[in-house]
Amino acid sequence: MKKKIDIRQLSLESLTDEIAKLGEKPYRAQQIHDWLWKKRAISFDQMTNLSKSFRTLIEENFIINALVLSEAQISKDRTIKNAFLLADDAVIEGVLIPTKKRMTACVSVQVGCSLDCAFCATGRLKRIRNLNADEIYDQVVMINDQSKKEYNLPISNIVYMGMGEPLLNYSNVLKSVERITSKNGLGMSPKRITISTAGIQKKIIRLADDGVKFNLALSLHAANDEKRNKIMPINESNSLGALKDAMIYFSEKTGTRPTLEYIIFKDFNDEIIDAEELVQFVKSFPSKVNIIEYNSIDNGKYQQADPIKVDAFADYLESKNVIVNIRRSRGKDIDAACGQLANKNELAN
Repeated sequence: MKKKIDIRQLSLESLTDEIAKLGEKPYRAQQIHDWLWKKRAISFDQMTNLSKSFRTLIEENFIINALVLSEAQISKDRTIKNAFLLADDAVIEGVLIPTKKRMTACVSVQVGCSLDCAFCATGRLKRIRNLNADEIYDQVVMINDQSKKEYNLPISNIVYMGMGEPLLNYSNVLKSVERITSKNGLGMSPKRITISTAGIQKKIIRLADDGVKFNLALSLHAANDEKRNKIMPINESNSLGALKDAMIYFSEKTGTRPTLEYIIFKDFNDEIIDAEELVQFVKSFPSKVNIIEYNSIDNGKYQQADPIKVDAFADYLESKNVIVNIRRSRGKDIDAACGQLANKNELAN
């Protein structure tokens, strides 16, 4: 049996070529392209302005590997965690985070993760594969539809902070952003999109050279190499000095202010000396710091810091003219908060 082509992996030009091979006119490719991206069709039967015979022809040659929502859990704070089933039966998770000011979609970029961060549930999973650009895009579309259905509001922001490391899926992540921001996609401003990375120096420099318009967030969590090595093995090959140079380059090249994410752990990185190390790291480039409340995972070594220490940490940063926000956890009761995303069945195996 002839293997069908995943139609959403094709550019308009490639699709036009494939349609020509079937003996059809080039405008047919544009029609299909519009259905796939403008109208977000997930089956060929939905393409109602195409003749039944043509729909049969393309269904014989192509396939649409659309995501399927297999489960949705709603938190007490209205956060919704979604389990999405992929065409190969793998499962990923994406989250809708509603607040008073914004509706945020948090999306995944890989099935599993290879970075093995000590505090993250996803890091316990082996990395199976990267997501395709359309699989990332589908999460955004489906969470946006969910937001409008449940809360009567479209999403206002997108964060690539779910399962996986975005810069280890560089090409597909950028392709998904291009689709999300395209007039033929969701038409969102890139300024509403934030890509979060654990810190890969060469890829951060590449982002700057590629002239990206979206926001960048660096998951720092410690401004001391010895401490960061303990919780984030990637630091051994991407030291703080190397990351600082990359962030300076990114900031100067793009003219944007990166965000530094700092999960604060009890008795690990919550002292004033840790705050001073963070000040020394950020003073070389314009930035802002998000202090993130930690969300414990099963049998986890690390615990949430005392709120008094968190406030003192933030006050010290502010006294040194660092822009700082304290991010409270959302969706903890359904394991939807930062660092908690994981396929529970995979963890049990």
